Amino acid sequence: MLHLRIITPSERAEDVVTTLREVAGTYNLIVLPGAAREPEGDVVLCDVARETGDDVVHALRELGVDSFGSISVENIDLTVSYGADRAEEEAPGDSADAVLWDQLAETIHEESTLSVTYLAFMTLATTLAACGVVLDNAVLIVGAMAIGPDFGPLAGVSVAVVERRRRLVLRCLICLLVGFAAAIALTVLFSLGMDAAGLFHESQLTGRRPTTEFIVSPDVFSLIVGILAGIAGTLSLTSAKSGALVGVAISVTTIPAAANAAVALSYGNYTQTLASSEQLLLNLVAIAAAGILTLLAQKWLWRLRKRNGATAPKR
Repeated sequence: MLHLRIITPSERAEDVVTTLREVAGTYNLIVLPGAAREPEGDVVLCDVARETGDDVVHALRELGVDSFGSISVENIDLTVSYGADRAEEEAPGDSADAVLWDQLAETIHEESTLSVTYLAFMTLATTLAACGVVLDNAVLIVGAMAIGPDFGPLAGVSVAVVERRRRLVLRCLICLLVGFAAAIALTVLFSLGMDAAGLFHESQLTGRRPTTEFIVSPDVFSLIVGILAGIAGTLSLTSAKSGALVGVAISVTTIPAAANAAVALSYGNYTQTLASSEQLLLNLVAIAAAGILTLLAQKWLWRLRKRNGATAPKR
């Protein structure tokens, strides 16, 4: 279930309570008159089934609570209550299928922030992948893919397109472009330094690499894997199963492709640079497109559920 904390002016509290009582799956409704100081007003607390969480937030925003007060939503890991269990049963659908669009947008906003930490992770992942590419080491490649933070802004592009948020689209694209550009540029310098130290050699890049040569061979499987990863990643975000994101990160070759392009560029090998760039672009487009289609499908299925009368009010 979800826990809601709502701050509202005292004169609007009754409207808020009425709205909450009309939605299926609401329980533990508490009103604390005059408890809020900044902003001043009443505090309304309640638990609501995840399945109807988006309906509740939308209804409260229709009342203007987000303008004259605030709405906070938290996940509840455990609730021991027969009444709460009954409230969840009253709510239609399955909690794993419910999408909290405002929560998703907030998560994406945080994941697509062009910060020093984001750039540091992008650079570390790309330089680690560069070592894996030169050494033809699968362990280093997998490690680099796991720590790469590029899925956040990629998913942000999908959410922003579906939600028609142009500013968020631009924000996510800038985050991706600047992140990869900075990571590739710094990895070029890293590669040159490693070469000067005698730790990298061009023959390691151009020689036979059975483990990592797929990075410079974009094909139909690159597209298929990107699409499947985009679907899995989007579902993991919308269903709050974030653990699946690690598997998604490991399944696509965005970071290794950027790393191979950087190492190849440092040696003036433009053939491999171009091939790696194609692999990178193919994966990025496939993941974003799959994410958009997945979100649209989820929206359509949820609207179909509503149209069939699944969101009947509580008795």
